[in-house]
Amino acid sequence: MIPIARAALDEACRAEGVEYADARVVRQEREHITLRGGDVDRLDREVSEGIGVRVMVRGAWGFAARPGTGEEAARKAAAEALDVARAAARVARERLRLAENDPPRGTWRTPVAVDPFKVPLEQKLADLRAATAHLCQEDPRGARILSAEAKMQWRREHKWFASTEGGAYEQETTCGGAGLKIVVARDADVAVRTWPLDLDGGLMGRGYETVASLDLGGNAPRIRDEAMALLRASPCPSGNVTLVLDTPQLALQVHESCGHPTEADRALGEEISLAGASFLTPDKLGRFRYGSPLVNLTADATIPAGLGTFGWDDEGVASCRTPLVARGMFVGYLSSRETAARLELGRSGGCMRAESWSRPPIIRMTNVSLEPDPRGPASLDELIADTDRGVLMTTNRSWSIDDLRLNFQFGCEAAWEIKKGKLVRMLKNPVYTGITPRFWAGCDAICRQDAFRLWGFVSCGKGDPMQLMSVGHGCAPARFRDVQVGASGSLGGTP
Repeated sequence: MIPIARAALDEACRAEGVEYADARVVRQEREHITLRGGDVDRLDREVSEGIGVRVMVRGAWGFAARPGTGEEAARKAAAEALDVARAAARVARERLRLAENDPPRGTWRTPVAVDPFKVPLEQKLADLRAATAHLCQEDPRGARILSAEAKMQWRREHKWFASTEGGAYEQETTCGGAGLKIVVARDADVAVRTWPLDLDGGLMGRGYETVASLDLGGNAPRIRDEAMALLRASPCPSGNVTLVLDTPQLALQVHESCGHPTEADRALGEEISLAGASFLTPDKLGRFRYGSPLVNLTADATIPAGLGTFGWDDEGVASCRTPLVARGMFVGYLSSRETAARLELGRSGGCMRAESWSRPPIIRMTNVSLEPDPRGPASLDELIADTDRGVLMTTNRSWSIDDLRLNFQFGCEAAWEIKKGKLVRMLKNPVYTGITPRFWAGCDAICRQDAFRLWGFVSCGKGDPMQLMSVGHGCAPARFRDVQVGASGSLGGTP
């Protein structure tokens, strides 16, 4: 397919004024399976392929895409992209530049032990049914099971890239996994528990071996019992407390209050149509205290098994590791070649990715992680034991954050009260709220590497028209002082 991509470049370069062009030939394959109560609720597999072409004329971009992977589609996409670039150049207020980049060359593939697209459907259904059987056991105390769900999804993207700078690569990324969800009720109370987390479930950049690592059957009885216990639990008391976050919740906290505000296009005011801009404007780079000295955040597209792991991004920049926050100071952005040039960053952070061949690449998170503390507690249990009084929360249920990524509120599935280093009771409907720099300034403990866990989401939305992207977030359990907590609808009440 590299010659097809180059045919698009040849078509584009016939015109005068073309400063740069690249082409992506892409084939995507996706599979979704959902069981409810042991019955198949969703079962589909889709394949899509086409070519997307970017052209820069006099410092202005043009993009076009065509379905199919033939030379005719490539040349038509290039001609249309050229027309768009010419039109954009006539009205552009400024001339864009690209940071230097070493042209990509080579092949990269996600390491996969068991190809998920070759595993028989019967085995996939059997693995999910075995877990839902545990979820569907009746409760002797009379709670009703409203929903017991098991799901699985797999994605593969095969990509061929070429640019007018002489670069070319072939890349195949694979990701997927599975998850469980149970919803129970007694009278007017409803409780939800998921494993390993809601939204996309337990997804990794690996093959079918991911399913075994999730131990769905072993965790199903536990989350069922916890959902039942939540129906009898007391609401989370309101007040300012010490908050301990387990990794399923902390991963989403990192995503919303760390990943999105460090996107360079948001910081420059160029991406505000979905979820707003960012408080981390360019004048703050290297000067703004984002959190406590324990807080180190990195974007790393090289970490094994991440959903934001790859060989090169969609403009040919090699995967790399970029510090975003170092010892609490804001030091870096998620960037492209264009924004790296505007912000004088030297090199792109390799963050340009597109949802499909039919969309232009935009700045996206790779694997944005909170680094573990080598001197911190060894485990969540040790962190709890080191906490005199507080609340442990895990697994997101709802969230809200403002257009600058400053003020936020998260609701969790479950919480536990901590007294004298021990979990003393379960709490339901927990909510916590905060202001991003103040919240991260209160971080006074992060667990060590042994407690670090990498999570993945495939539905991060951004752009107009919106694009969904696979991203990763790693973290170890962490503790935050003086955080306002409460139960749903009770924040601001009396402790």
